[in-house]
Amino acid sequence: MVELVVSIIQNNSMRITLLLISFLVAFSSSAQELSHKQILENLRIRIPELKGTEMTIDELILSPYGNLKQGTLNINGQQTIKFLLSEELSHLILLTGEPIDVSLSDDEITQELEEQDKQQQLVAEESHRALSRFADGKPFKGHPDAPITIYEFSDFQCSFCARARPVIDELLVKYPETIRFVYLHFPLDIHDWAKKASVAADCAARQDDSTFWLLHDNFFDYQRELTNETVLGRAASWLAETSVDIDQWEACATDPATASNQGVSMEIDISVATAKRFGLSGTPAFFVNGFLLNGAQPIEAFDEVIQRIQKNL
Repeated sequence: MVELVVSIIQNNSMRITLLLISFLVAFSSSAQELSHKQILENLRIRIPELKGTEMTIDELILSPYGNLKQGTLNINGQQTIKFLLSEELSHLILLTGEPIDVSLSDDEITQELEEQDKQQQLVAEESHRALSRFADGKPFKGHPDAPITIYEFSDFQCSFCARARPVIDELLVKYPETIRFVYLHFPLDIHDWAKKASVAADCAARQDDSTFWLLHDNFFDYQRELTNETVLGRAASWLAETSVDIDQWEACATDPATASNQGVSMEIDISVATAKRFGLSGTPAFFVNGFLLNGAQPIEAFDEVIQRIQKNL
């Protein structure tokens, strides 16, 4: 009987695969040493994908793990895989990474976690200070003196950002005295009308912050209907029922020759550059008092971070 056991452990983006290959080969009681040729022939039989490949094995040496030997398998001169070999059991274990030290005691683990938490806190505090300076004066929702601020780098044409909006609305209701929310522009190059919408919203905000949020909400609510050709016309129709001076807004939102349009466009470009300096490449991305939550997250993810911050307020 031939036994091939494949164990896969997957944790988020980390994937570790260990292949335990059992060689059932007849050996005499005095001949336990496996030859390189024998190992390679077994590998080709046990792993069909290796048939037809050119394989070699480096010299086997004693490993730090009991009576196991260690070596390296070379495949087609391009790929190398380390392995451990038990000649007593005729087992070979293919390894996908370097050995991981798991010798920390409970006290050392606690100390290490506390140190990691301190480092995360320091990074979050610095991020929060930088974002507070950058976002000063921008439109916000929530209590003006709230101890926790959620900054979102977002794109009006991003479907995941549209999905995230109800979560933010729910958080503002759930924590009316605790959080405030600030939207920061990060229109992606792959979206044809996202920057137009950002400019339109900021041009409206120059006259009245509430009209920024009117456009913000409508851009997401009607996202699937909007196009590069219609987005500014729809924005104008939504603003027509407000106190915004439409002529002034149109000059800012649609005319690249105006100082207002150039100024708003430059501010949005700076916002994009700021997002990239924080290592962001996609939307949405949230900073909760500096703690990063990447992607559209459930409300429970925000609750966890908010409760963590509240303990230190």
